[in-house]
Amino acid sequence: MRAAAASCRACDLYKSATQTVFGEGAEHARVMFVGEQPGDREDREGKPFVGPAGRVLDDALEAAGIDRSQVYITNAVKHFKWKPQGKRRLHQKPNAAEIDACRPWLDAEIAAVKPEILVLLGATAAQALLGRDFRVTLQRGQSIERPGLPLMLATVHPSSILRAPDNQTRELAMRAFVQDLTRVAQRLRR
Repeated sequence: MRAAAASCRACDLYKSATQTVFGEGAEHARVMFVGEQPGDREDREGKPFVGPAGRVLDDALEAAGIDRSQVYITNAVKHFKWKPQGKRRLHQKPNAAEIDACRPWLDAEIAAVKPEILVLLGATAAQALLGRDFRVTLQRGQSIERPGLPLMLATVHPSSILRAPDNQTRELAMRAFVQDLTRVAQRLRR
């Protein structure tokens, strides 16, 4: 799948991305984390969640008692969508057509890994699988069931913690994120 995705031309995002960033992790992980799209660092390195948001995710996984080497991590969209600002490449939210173009890759990853739980990181990932009306702010941390999909839990994207306006807000956001991931860890221990 990774090799096939590398030549995907289902939308125009491949034109400005360095490469396709496919998911990675344990082949038959019990939990799969789904983010929005690769960021600048992920686009350059070709791996999901290796930039600043990845460090936040790693810290939260460790605090919740989840071993990253035992999970599978991917994104709803496989190419980095960005706009130039000077020498920087600034993130742009993928649109519905771009999310839909990548959905077959996400479905294939879910089918291949067969996780027990999908953790949807942020609105884009949640809406990709649960529909555009889904609101993480209203249903965060709840177990969600849909026919044909593993049990799901939606939470914030780690990058939202990085965007918190001050240290106190950032600490509270991180604590809530760890609490969501601890629910996942507890479910896995059952």
